[in-house]
Parts: sequence; C-alpha cells; structure tokens
Amino acid sequence: MKECLRRNAPLDRQGTHTYDRINVAIDGPAGAGKSTVARLVAQKLSYIYVDTGAMYRAITWYMIREGIEPEDQNQVNQNVRDMVIELIPEKDIQKVLINGEDVTPHIRSLQVSGLVSQYSKIEGVRSRLSHLQRQMALRKGVVMDGRDIGTTVLPDAEVKIFMTASVEERALRRYKELRDAESVTLQQLEHDIAQRDRLDEGREISPLRRAEDAILLDTTFMDIDQVVETIVSHCRSHVDGERNHL
Repeated sequence: MKECLRRNAPLDRQGTHTYDRINVAIDGPAGAGKSTVARLVAQKLSYIYVDTGAMYRAITWYMIREGIEPEDQNQVNQNVRDMVIELIPEKDIQKVLINGEDVTPHIRSLQVSGLVSQYSKIEGVRSRLSHLQRQMALRKGVVMDGRDIGTTVLPDAEVKIFMTASVEERALRRYKELRDAESVTLQQLEHDIAQRDRLDEGREISPLRRAEDAILLDTTFMDIDQVVETIVSHCRSHVDGERNHL
C-alpha cells in the first residue's frame, strides 16, 4: 500500500520551533465522538488531523465492493499491499481516496460499521496501516484518533486522551448522525455499539484499551466544545511546560 497525506494546512510557521509541536493520540470506543473532537482540536492547534478509523473503514468498504471476505486473509492482504490510499484534510471532513476514488460518502454506512472490526483485526491490515500512520506523524503536529493510537501506533505521543461515554449516549450520538441517511433504530445502535465494544476489547491484535499514561475523559455529560477545550488545554499546558524547561 502506498499512502499520501496531503497537508493542506501548513505545519511550519515562521519562527516555530520543533518543541512547539507535539503529537496527540485520542483513543476510545465506537461512537465516543473521537473523529469530530480530534478534527476540531487539530483546527484549534493548527495541526494535521489523521482519522485512522476512516482508513480502516475505507478498506472495509473496498473489500465489500470487491466481494473479498475477511476470512480470505491472503486476498485481503494482497489488495491492501497494492492499493493507494490518500487522506485529504478539509475544513469539515477528511476525505479518503482509494486508488484515486473518493470513498468518503460510503464509509459510514451500517454495513461498513458492522464489518470493519472483522477486517481491522487482520494482522496484515493492522500492521500495514499502523506503519503508515507512524510515517504520517514523524514531523509532529498531528492529532490522530483511533482505538490503539496511544498504545500501539504512537506510544510516545506527548498527549494521550482516552475518550469514553455510556453506551446509551454513544448510540444516541450515532443515531443523530445516521437517522437522516439510513433507516435505523436507537435500540439497534445500542446493540451494535455494545457488540463492537466486545469485539474491539477482545481482539488479539491491538485491543481497545486505555494507555497507562492516557487521560481518561468521560464525555457522557459534556458537549463538544467542552471536550475540545479540555483537550486543547492539556496540549497547550504540555507545550508550555516543555518550552519552560529549555
């Protein structure tokens, strides 16, 4: 697999030193709001946002379209090795392209959501994407969200956040996202999210878990602005602390 992260937003400002940029890892279960929060945090800090979940979803959508079952791991791995994946940061969304095709409109469907855990647990898929994600973060100034960023992908990230919320709250948030696009019930989403939690926490490769040095942030009773400001405050405090030690 080849990768390309198009950096539409500049990382280097005149007079900015390396110690002014850090990497931020945001992990958590399905429906916790990681992607929305991570994108807004990146905007506040003038960082680059990397939605790792979108990468796994894009691969899942591609495999579904091509009729490649997750049980056929050799075929899955071969296709992952050969594909070109591009992430294009934009103001309100991060576009995902596979082999030049914009797949962004398709990757949040219920079908993809139901199967993404099956493809993402394949060792060849996970190791390949983890490597690409580390490459994207080499220059610092990256906010990356997923399920194993702070534990596996970027264990040395300067700020690690583990976002969570009750299953009921996460299902309600996802319901509000999907109800205009798909026929779905809140009860179904609660079941799906609880099942996804079990799959993510129980997989052998990079299971969902909080890094020992991650800040636990329960967002059940917080709005998006509060969550974003809390994380941005942690990031700025870290940068200020590092600068004061120079």
